Amino acid sequence: MQLLILMMATLVISCKKEEAKKAMPPQEVAVVEILPKNISLYEDFVGQVYGQTDIPIRARIEGYLEGIHFEEGRRVKKGDLLYVIDSSPFQESVIAEQSKVAQAKTYLVQAESDLARIQPLAELNAVSKRDLDDAKANRDAAKSGLRAAKANLKNAQINLGYANVYAPTDGVIGKTLARVGEFVGREPNPVILNTVSDIDSVHVEFFLSEIEYLKLAKNYSDKNLKRKSSKKDAVEVSLILADGTDYEYQGHINFIDRSVNSSTGAILVQSTFQNPKNLIRPGQFARVKIRGAQLENAILVPQKCVTELQGAYSVFTVDKDNKVVQKQIELGQKSGRFYVVVSGLALNDLVVLEGLQKVRSGLVIKPKIVEFEGSKE
Repeated sequence: MQLLILMMATLVISCKKEEAKKAMPPQEVAVVEILPKNISLYEDFVGQVYGQTDIPIRARIEGYLEGIHFEEGRRVKKGDLLYVIDSSPFQESVIAEQSKVAQAKTYLVQAESDLARIQPLAELNAVSKRDLDDAKANRDAAKSGLRAAKANLKNAQINLGYANVYAPTDGVIGKTLARVGEFVGREPNPVILNTVSDIDSVHVEFFLSEIEYLKLAKNYSDKNLKRKSSKKDAVEVSLILADGTDYEYQGHINFIDRSVNSSTGAILVQSTFQNPKNLIRPGQFARVKIRGAQLENAILVPQKCVTELQGAYSVFTVDKDNKVVQKQIELGQKSGRFYVVVSGLALNDLVVLEGLQKVRSGLVIKPKIVEFEGSKE
């Protein structure tokens, strides 16, 4: 008897639940309306940063490093003393060459004196013509010897000057590759002591495949490809930093290599960006973003609306009876937080934006049209 009462109570409760379900109104679901938009598509390429100038500081003579006169990682000015190499051997060489110059001058004075004495005698036929020719030859040889001695002295002075290494340009200097007391200037010892980089503006180099290059070249004339971005119709070049943020300054393409690399099938492109805050440093990697094709009346769908299963993409749409219908779609490129839809959707379709895990095909809902603003990548 108790069992029968329990079963009847359970049946009554179930019926009430079913009635409650039937009585529940359709749930409100946020949807977006597909409207045509004119957009620009962008291509991303991984690039590496270089200074406007990256000048290696070389030891041009051999010797022991005696002094370092800068702070690593700080700015230096053109002409600042950076390194001092032991100059003793080169000072001795200068002294030796100065002695040779003095000796060559003495020889020249003697040769000119001999010629001055012999020449009048030769005019009087008091000496032979051969004696006169020998005197002239000795004078000319003495002149040549003096020129050679002066050249050797200048070369010795130049080498002595290389003992002091100065900054070749304004910029930021890196970490020194040699310390005081090390022998430098000859392999395997350090020859390149450091690098100074001018980073008030920077170059970002990246590679395009042949297909990517052709797409870019078709969108822009060669003149526009190399024109600064502040000009009308120039290529828009933006930089996305490693942390995903957009760099505040726009850049421009200033170099495209003359040929495609036959082994990689890629062509080198270089862009330039202002860097007044010295935020970007040589060696960094960043993404270069270039405006590509322009699409008119494009069909866009928010990325969050799209579900993917085994390579097939679909969205939930709402028909005229407010029923949910799942549609397969074909996607094109990304544009911000949207996908470009190649096929599967039509203008003014309503696409479910929120609560995708709660909806299913055939479910009747109350669509609420909302705006979806896709932010920048």
